[in-house]
Amino acid sequence: MKPVLKRLPAHFFRLGSGREPVREWLKKLDLQDRKIIGEDIKDVEFAWPIGMPLVRGLGDGLWEVRSSLVGGKIARVIFTVEQGSMILLHGFITKTQKTPKRDLDLALHRKKGTGA
Repeated sequence: MKPVLKRLPAHFFRLGSGREPVREWLKKLDLQDRKIIGEDIKDVEFAWPIGMPLVRGLGDGLWEVRSSLVGGKIARVIFTVEQGSMILLHGFITKTQKTPKRDLDLALHRKKGTGA
């Protein structure tokens, strides 16, 4: 039996300082929320391309993984696709379905740093 390969392996965006903002953000979340977000990212890795309700295109080469967390919280991880990889640019918790402009702008700024 052949192993199932990831179609779009995930990698954390790294700042020039070596910090990985999405990894740091995930580590601050409680275990249950990290598991949910991790499973959603894994689903994207193995099933790409995938659409709503899990992934939504944001334009400008950005996509978001949409995770429903415990207690009605909503998590978003914005990513871009570069050379067959999913680059995790920015993660945040929101109270609404709409992606806040400041979070979108930050992800777009980081995307420009990847060369994608």
